[in-house]
Amino acid sequence: MEEELLKLEAEFAEAIVKNDPGAIERFVTDEWIIINANGGIIDKERFLGVIKSGTLTHEIMESDNLRVRVYGDSGVVTALTRTKGKFMGQDFSAEERATDFFVRLNGQWRCVLTQLIRFTKP
Repeated sequence: MEEELLKLEAEFAEAIVKNDPGAIERFVTDEWIIINANGGIIDKERFLGVIKSGTLTHEIMESDNLRVRVYGDSGVVTALTRTKGKFMGQDFSAEERATDFFVRLNGQWRCVLTQLIRFTKP
């Protein structure tokens, strides 16, 4: 199951880099939220809305130091993630610790929570 979640995590990131809201939606539950690096909460509807409108685009989303833990029908994937893109016409890049919490519903893994924490090198 760990390999399955690693593959899913890579496909999820690919959907985000392709800026494809329909593909992104296949990886998340209706209740999915992102807790951003500032502590704010972004719900699925808002995230997909800024992708659909082109307000947010991603060029790069790369992860390493991936760690997967499976607990029955739930799993946690943590990684050091680098992203680059544009938000409201402004370039951005970030290096963050990312945690995705997945649950298996009707035989399919779906992300219910993404948490991002700014990563600063010691």
